Amino acid sequence: MSRVDYRGLAALDAVIDYGSFDKAAAALSITQSAVSQRIRMLENSAGELLIVRSQPPAPTEAGQRLIAHYRQVRLLEAALDKRPGESGERPEIAIAVNADSAATWLQEAVTPLMASGDCLLQIRLDDQEHTLTMLREGRVVGCVTSETAQVPGTTVTPLGAMRYFCVAAPDFAARWFPDGMTAQAVQHAPVMNFDRKDTLQTRFIAQRTGFTGRYPHHALSSSDGYVRFIEAGLGYGMLPIQQCERQLRDGTLVDLAPGDWLDVPLVWHMWDIQTPFTRALSDNLIATARKWLISTP
Repeated sequence: MSRVDYRGLAALDAVIDYGSFDKAAAALSITQSAVSQRIRMLENSAGELLIVRSQPPAPTEAGQRLIAHYRQVRLLEAALDKRPGESGERPEIAIAVNADSAATWLQEAVTPLMASGDCLLQIRLDDQEHTLTMLREGRVVGCVTSETAQVPGTTVTPLGAMRYFCVAAPDFAARWFPDGMTAQAVQHAPVMNFDRKDTLQTRFIAQRTGFTGRYPHHALSSSDGYVRFIEAGLGYGMLPIQQCERQLRDGTLVDLAPGDWLDVPLVWHMWDIQTPFTRALSDNLIATARKWLISTP
């Protein structure tokens, strides 16, 4: 591609970001056929397919690279147009984090940047084992993940470990685990999973009991709701210490495996792009995470 077609890149980015050609057209205030035409011209220029026409549309590897380039350029341009405290277009910064981080320490990390009103944050949630995919696809500028593999053009900073305990309401524990957390008990007691990507319970059950088979489970993709369902005695599950310390102390939750827990190391990946806003975001996030998470070697 000898010359970058930024109108085509804007169309490609919008289709992937909004998940359809119709919504992309509405966001860009053009027709759907214009969106399709711009992407076809971009693909002709690139000499390869940039987007898979699926439901929802998905970028190819080449499309991912172009989207990442486009978003980096937009972020740099916004930083040049607007320094902190100045008027002008506010840059948008998208990051991906796991739900438990979002429910515990993330708010403290992003408050200074969001409260200033100088930039806009898009915070996207996914399992800590999958947020790196969003970075690879160029959909976010940074992510909190448990993956350590480095993506070209990014920096990697260890944050510490989130410590999880296996907990339940006292009545639930008495009913389903009268003899403690055993391999036999976990085959009958309903566990709370976050979603299909959530493997914490599976890993801990194997670690604690040696059982690796199927077990009954509910699923609820809400961090706060997940806590409330466990407190209500509807299932047991893994909670970070930040979300269960008070309840364990008060006796409204009990530790099903005293002396045992699961540490999930978290890492901050971010594009190697320096603007006042990305530096502030990264510095705040790293400092706050290390304040709340367990220090790792």
